[in-house]
Amino acid sequence: MTTTGTLPPSLADAVETPAHRDGNVLRWLAAYTASMTGDSVYYIALSWAAVQSGTPAQAGVVMSVSALPRALLMLGGGVIADRFGPRRVVIGSDAVRCAAVLAVAALLYLAEPGLWALALLALVFGTVDAVFMPAVGALPARVTTRGQLTRVQGMRGLGIRFASVVGGPLGGLAVAVGGAATAFAFAGLLIAISVPLLVSVRIREVDRHAAAPSACGETPAPGAGGSAWSDLRIGLRYIRRHRVLAPLMLAVALGDLGFVGPLNVGLTLLADERGWGSAGMGWVLGGFGAGAGLASLVLAVRGRVPRAGLVMAYACLGGAVAIGALAFVPGVVAAAGVALLIGLLAGLSGALCGALLQTQADPACLGRVTAVASLVSLGFAPLSMPLSAAAIGAWGTGPVFVTSAAVCGLGGLVALCARNLRRAELPT
Repeated sequence: MTTTGTLPPSLADAVETPAHRDGNVLRWLAAYTASMTGDSVYYIALSWAAVQSGTPAQAGVVMSVSALPRALLMLGGGVIADRFGPRRVVIGSDAVRCAAVLAVAALLYLAEPGLWALALLALVFGTVDAVFMPAVGALPARVTTRGQLTRVQGMRGLGIRFASVVGGPLGGLAVAVGGAATAFAFAGLLIAISVPLLVSVRIREVDRHAAAPSACGETPAPGAGGSAWSDLRIGLRYIRRHRVLAPLMLAVALGDLGFVGPLNVGLTLLADERGWGSAGMGWVLGGFGAGAGLASLVLAVRGRVPRAGLVMAYACLGGAVAIGALAFVPGVVAAAGVALLIGLLAGLSGALCGALLQTQADPACLGRVTAVASLVSLGFAPLSMPLSAAAIGAWGTGPVFVTSAAVCGLGGLVALCARNLRRAELPT
């Protein structure tokens, strides 16, 4: 049965509109970009308010409060996304995040609540993110046809780049004009813009498992309702047994573990060691952002990459070599060029990973699959940052960058050695 805001699969698949010309996809993209830009402004406001209200150490604690509930509850968030539908969950999550941010903005206008309000906001944000992120990852497969998912991943990457480039200056400007309260209010407004846009987005029905969101390719026992815990176990078992998703998750884990440390804390220490200064580091980061944006643009325009699994593996291997080389380039210009190459290859491999995940996973458990991928990338990979900093302090940038490159390269080797992943194709 077709409900309001939902397209039946037969009608949705009959005529495939290019994603960049599809009003439904463009509304989703606008909502996603507005929400991500609001997130960027929110983090600027939170960091500024925390520094103004306490010591640097206390500000660091406030900024890290959201990480724990996000990591602990992410898998449960995937179950919720599959049970209630990703659009409904994203709308609810954005509404809660908007209300929380605006409430703190009002509180800051009226009084000086101190760090407790900021810590509570960070806790709420992290908890909601644990539900929001799996649902956001599962949503593209519901707003377009399978053949357009690669292009949609490229468009999503452009939205992320836009939010990161524009959100920081907008947040800084809002703080300069009216302080943290104004910045929080502006962040809440940006997140609020996404809600009516998402309400207007039409969702394609899940076909054979629409009535059994716990199935994930399994046939549930007659009359078995299934608890949330059993849904989670089924989803994890589904990933473990899948001939493409299982090695893909391992490749993502290794790639991110080798990538996050050098391109975050490692780059700062490298710039300091070489005497490039903050301006030089900015050029290197700009090179990386330009490369990642270019990869997203290519995918958005091209729409499909033949032999996607093989291209993803080689892009990961090439990116690993470039990460290792970054520690040995002689100057800022060369480092920016290498960073551009890293961004291009990392953007390409990341977008192809996302597209393969979207097209290989059973739609009924895409939220749980996305939750595992998000947990690997955003829960475990950041642990490499303090390890990278400590290792650089002990052995220097060169050995640590090379070691990180080797770990990242292992992800590419996993993709090459896994026959089904290596031969994986995106739908035409």
